[in-house]
Amino acid sequence: MEIAIISHDGKKAEMVQFLNEHKNLLDSKHIELISTGTTGTKAEKAGFKVTKVLSGPLGGDAQIAARVAEGKTQMVLFFRDPLEKHPHEPDIFMLMRLCDVYDVPLATNPATAELLIKAI
Repeated sequence: MEIAIISHDGKKAEMVQFLNEHKNLLDSKHIELISTGTTGTKAEKAGFKVTKVLSGPLGGDAQIAARVAEGKTQMVLFFRDPLEKHPHEPDIFMLMRLCDVYDVPLATNPATAELLIKAI
């Protein structure tokens, strides 16, 4: 199962904490993590094996959206910062829309991500 992990700058520490809390499951052989660039670097520093795409503002959100449309990504954990403006907002909305179109579970906060991870 491919799980995409993405987090805005103000949520990266929260993402790493979430990953660490679920390390046993996420390190299993049937889970592959894919991530936007900076989030992936933070996850790697925490000891996770991650396939990185571009940083979100440079097209990484769009790359992950394409993977959702291609049927490669089965879950998206995107810790968004709703209080900040993001220049790549259209890509973020495209990713969220494609998760809805292709019925891919999408968590935009740790509480929802917790429920999705428990369902695996």
